[in-house]
Amino acid sequence: MTDSPTSPASRALPLIAAGVTVVLWASAFVSIRSAGAAYSPGALALGRLLAGALTLGCVLLIRREGLPPRAAWPGIAVSGLLWFGVYMVVLNWGEQEVDAGTAAMIVNVGPLLMALLGARLLGESLPRRLLGGMGVSFAGAVAVGLSLSGGDGAGRASVLGVLLCLVAAVAYAAGAVAQKPALAHASALQATTFGCLVGAVLCLPFTGQLVDQAGRAPVSATLNMVYLGVFPTALAFTTWAYALARTTAGRMGATTYAVPALVVLMSWLFLGELPGPLTLAGGALCLAGVAVSRSRPRPPRSADGAGSTAQVSGKRPVKPGS
Repeated sequence: MTDSPTSPASRALPLIAAGVTVVLWASAFVSIRSAGAAYSPGALALGRLLAGALTLGCVLLIRREGLPPRAAWPGIAVSGLLWFGVYMVVLNWGEQEVDAGTAAMIVNVGPLLMALLGARLLGESLPRRLLGGMGVSFAGAVAVGLSLSGGDGAGRASVLGVLLCLVAAVAYAAGAVAQKPALAHASALQATTFGCLVGAVLCLPFTGQLVDQAGRAPVSATLNMVYLGVFPTALAFTTWAYALARTTAGRMGATTYAVPALVVLMSWLFLGELPGPLTLAGGALCLAGVAVSRSRPRPPRSADGAGSTAQVSGKRPVKPGS
């Protein structure tokens, strides 16, 4: 027995998938600290994408899903080029030029751009709750960014680093929006697998760096790179695509504002970095904004409740005297 489109299970699964994505993407920031110390931006991106593509390819063969339909390839190619390729390399590079707080603030422009691009290119609506929630979350991301850069915004930064993080934010938003129409023709697994392959092909010029650095890198850094490929890339991008196929790009983008709050928590638990008051307040704002943006307005209710009952039951209200 399959779940109907309006069953509780069918509504819960996309939320669970989005939650898996957010948690794993947050964990990536912790792993990148180790892997990024031993691998250059391009080599790290290539190693991560190769691990992800290998994992996804094995799952695709086991499930026998095959190649995506022709109609899905434009969206897969664009998302693979921009999101899996350009975004990963440029973000790794940008974080070597600016402090983590500045990078977090700039890259968190991405979900706002995603909502605007989704409205412009895909005809998605921009309800007030979504815009309001994203505004609250963005304020929280700024607070977290300021706290990570020393609390006064005086972190290490450069014009090149700021520009690179802006490019990463644009690539992230455009790639995610490009993936949305592809999911009307391909499965989440197909879109993620072949998008990851496109990104890996784009990063092949970094093969020499990867081979050279892998021979000198500590085992912990290499294991973190593999982890990044298997979980935050292969698994998290697939659960993202599954959820994106069932909602709008704007609402999915707003969900990712929970990432900064989770990064703060994970840094506390795994790195022993005790968050300050500004960090905690920013994380709370991020989560509050996500809750607002994901909420739905209650259906209008008449004074005697007859109107709402009629809407739910699908029957016309009985007129007095009929």
